[in-house]
Amino acid sequence: MADTAGTATDVTNEPDEQHRRRRRIAAWRGSKRLLWRASADATIGAQLAALAADAGSVLDVDEGVDLYGLGVVAELERRVADLLDLQAAAFFPTGTMAQQVALRCWAGRTGNPLVALHPLAHPELHEGDALSVVSGLRTVYPTSGPRLPTAQEVRACHEPFGTLMLELPLREAGFVLPSWDELTEVVEAARERDAVVHFDGARLWECAPHFGRTLPEIAGLADSVYVSFYKSLDGMSGAVLAGSESLVDEARVWRHRYGGQLFQQYPAVLSALLGMERELPRLPSYVAHAKVVAAALRDGFREAGVPWFRVHPQVPHTHQFQMWLPYEADALDEASVRQAEETGVTLFRRWFPDTPPGLSVTEVTVTAPGLEWTPAEVKAAVADFVTRLA
Repeated sequence: MADTAGTATDVTNEPDEQHRRRRRIAAWRGSKRLLWRASADATIGAQLAALAADAGSVLDVDEGVDLYGLGVVAELERRVADLLDLQAAAFFPTGTMAQQVALRCWAGRTGNPLVALHPLAHPELHEGDALSVVSGLRTVYPTSGPRLPTAQEVRACHEPFGTLMLELPLREAGFVLPSWDELTEVVEAARERDAVVHFDGARLWECAPHFGRTLPEIAGLADSVYVSFYKSLDGMSGAVLAGSESLVDEARVWRHRYGGQLFQQYPAVLSALLGMERELPRLPSYVAHAKVVAAALRDGFREAGVPWFRVHPQVPHTHQFQMWLPYEADALDEASVRQAEETGVTLFRRWFPDTPPGLSVTEVTVTAPGLEWTPAEVKAAVADFVTRLA
């Protein structure tokens, strides 16, 4: 087994999950063909060397380091606010903190602790009930369908909420987005109920092609927007909350109270600036090619005779989408790792079980490495993958 590309290591005494994780990362790191390469797969040395080599292209590295949100942190905040055409922005170490603060601020301003959101939204699934436990807020669901709510559903919501939170795109439902007209109608419906609108825009960057609108046009619909730097822009970590000057000023106070005013953050900030400079302009090409890859996956599994499969959405809304297959997740993981180890091709990464039993799902992402794949190459990789499920 390889721990890093070309380096053998003894993992016989490791716990099973750690063993499997090390094996997966080694296989991905050693692959020559991938649809996307995660920065988290790289070594510490490689990441440090790349950051040191490239930082000067986005900032004068002879400037002093940041202290408690000044310097390069303030520069990133300014650039994001300008990019979204919003008054101000505040950098947070995590998106979870940024979003918790935003929703807490709005609850105080509206006098209403009720947040309307989707049951598959990030705060409901991945934040340990922090909205209620930490901030004393409650949630209500305008819909439980695998999509964002409609204007009619927002108007019919049975409780008077103070904030409507929309996750763009809704990841757990398949990175799905409404149409532009549907989005504007939903925002208008919230305003009719005297509610404010907050966008969970962790992946807002890649929404512009689907909507056919600019980032300022999209962000301008909401009262506040949170964006992430590591999910789509390949940054190390960090997020920004953007909105009016008064909201952001208040958010900075809460950021300190939540423990988010860190002494120095320049590595994460530099990687965010690099992502804005390099990855952001490429996202439309990733979104376009994801449609090509999705179609080729459908053709490949059909030609391979797999009895049932699903690409969701059939035409991806962003550069990410879901792939469903009727096999156990462990078997699919093993087939994926073996394909990477034996052929140097990583078609799929992690698989996860879903209901009913025997059905599993994975997320497919297309970035720069994926642009090199032709439909024929995708189908060939599918055919090889399927042979490993026999």
